[in-house]
Amino acid sequence: MSEKTNIQDADGKVTRVIRVGTRKSQLARIQTDSVVEKLKELHPDVQFEIVAMSTTGDKILDTALSKIGEKSLFTKELENALEKNEVDLVVHSLKDLPTVLPVGFTIGSVLKRENPNDAVVLHPKHKDKCLDSLANKSVVGTSSLRRAAQLKKRFPHLEFKDIRGNLNTRLKKLDEKDDFSAIILAAAGLRRMGWENRISQILGPKDCMYAVGQGALAVEVRARDQDILEMVSVLNDSDTVLRCMAERAFLKHLEGGCSVPVAVYTEVKNSQLYLTGAVYSLDGSESLKETMQTSISSDNQAEEQEKVDEKVQRVGITALKVSEAAQDAAVKLGVDLGNLLLSKGAKEILTVARQLNDAR
Repeated sequence: MSEKTNIQDADGKVTRVIRVGTRKSQLARIQTDSVVEKLKELHPDVQFEIVAMSTTGDKILDTALSKIGEKSLFTKELENALEKNEVDLVVHSLKDLPTVLPVGFTIGSVLKRENPNDAVVLHPKHKDKCLDSLANKSVVGTSSLRRAAQLKKRFPHLEFKDIRGNLNTRLKKLDEKDDFSAIILAAAGLRRMGWENRISQILGPKDCMYAVGQGALAVEVRARDQDILEMVSVLNDSDTVLRCMAERAFLKHLEGGCSVPVAVYTEVKNSQLYLTGAVYSLDGSESLKETMQTSISSDNQAEEQEKVDEKVQRVGITALKVSEAAQDAAVKLGVDLGNLLLSKGAKEILTVARQLNDAR
């Protein structure tokens, strides 16, 4: 159980206080507020306090993420606070969370996914164009190896350069200077910030498959806090949980991270979970891409008695109230697809990509 924090008002009424950790950026605050609003509706008698802090990834702004070599760039400080009982739960973008969490932590809920695709944001002077129609040698900003690898192959007439900073900073760099003709950002973040009008083009899977977990929010808790785990588990969106479990299992099996170009695309259709996964060389010239599917039918879900037990953590996620058979099938799908790509030479492509990135 967590150390309970309670406050007492003048009338002697005792209110439970739950402290929610988040990064300080505007987007992180908006995402955290949206989760807290949902929890407040479900638990009107609980007081939720938001504790915002800066992370290593927020502080190092002059280096590409893939070069820093730290797996928990945007999560370590938040997890330290969770470990010290300074906060009771933490809201993250799921794509920031490694596939293996530190001992004692788990993802207690994965909320319904926003559009996971990437979006093109053009410099105001190019506002009526798209990537295809930008002039030869136009510079496009992205700090993601995954995006650059796919887009270099798809749009060979363009040049790609690193751009760092939070959403506000990157948009400012685009608008106020002439360094970039366009930048690539996650559509989900732009939508949550209310900047949908800046999206010139949504990149579908044929142009650019997305990052593992992109567009989904995750709530991380202490694995031993069964009451908090129960509280946040009602926020789980079953399809999103299963899609992200398959994606994370695929990435974990490939031993990928942000220092190698790995991309995915998932969908749930007619009780089938489809997972497309791909690996790329840094310049996109070499790639492997395959699709597999599995049944996630919940016919026997009623018979399954969920165990409130941290032992049912799968790729860092403890998804109470989601069919355990479906979770197992999703994880197996990710592992099987990883094995298929490894059998075709994925390890060699990723090893070279990692070495070249380290040497940059």
